[in-house]
Amino acid sequence: MEGRVRILLVEDDPRLAGLIRDYLELQGFEVLIEGRGDTASGRLFKEKPDLLILDLMLPGMDGHTVCRTVRSKYQGPILILTAREDDMDQVVGLELGADDYVKKPIEPRVLLARIRALLRRVENNTNPNKSSAKFLPETEQDIHFGGLRICSSSHSAFLNNEQIELTTTEFKLLCYLAANAGRVLEREQIFSAIRGIDYDGLDRSVDIAVSRLRKKLEIDPSVPKRIKTLWGQGYVFVKDAW
Repeated sequence: MEGRVRILLVEDDPRLAGLIRDYLELQGFEVLIEGRGDTASGRLFKEKPDLLILDLMLPGMDGHTVCRTVRSKYQGPILILTAREDDMDQVVGLELGADDYVKKPIEPRVLLARIRALLRRVENNTNPNKSSAKFLPETEQDIHFGGLRICSSSHSAFLNNEQIELTTTEFKLLCYLAANAGRVLEREQIFSAIRGIDYDGLDRSVDIAVSRLRKKLEIDPSVPKRIKTLWGQGYVFVKDAW
């Protein structure tokens, strides 16, 4: 990613917003602040930032609604800020298309690590050769499993000739599982591969991403045949289930 990375921070607490901006600007980012949810989408599309940081408790419109409103049109990563006491914040946010989350109270180094990991994903997605070398076999541009086709060059996937609408995280998860078809993958392995940081033992984003992917790929997500869970071991992509 060339030039100075621009971040739009939607946070209604002026003190917290100022602290985050000051810290991130010391790290070389440009940070714009928006204090209301109901004006966030207009600011987002006007400023066109590289990354959106979105608090959930906002005046005018809550962060979940903002995320749902902008996700289909905004191609950059969305990082939500969620209360430590409520795990459902992260579950709902990720279901609505957010790419990652950071719990409050915010630890600046954790926030910085998550931002850098998201920006690495964007960099990989704009460089198909770099991305496919990590998640897809180097000898193939496309992966085929029966009616499933994964296209690394266009970062898209098709099931029975119909395109599957996938978030960045879901596409990377699908690529990683497919590239390791038939192999049991531990949650820690998947997390490190698609997030670019070490697993902390508590994060549920892999499980959430698998659940979302199953809804788009499985005939009956409650009885998965294509992405199976092996309790106590991990997940396995079943190569002959397509």
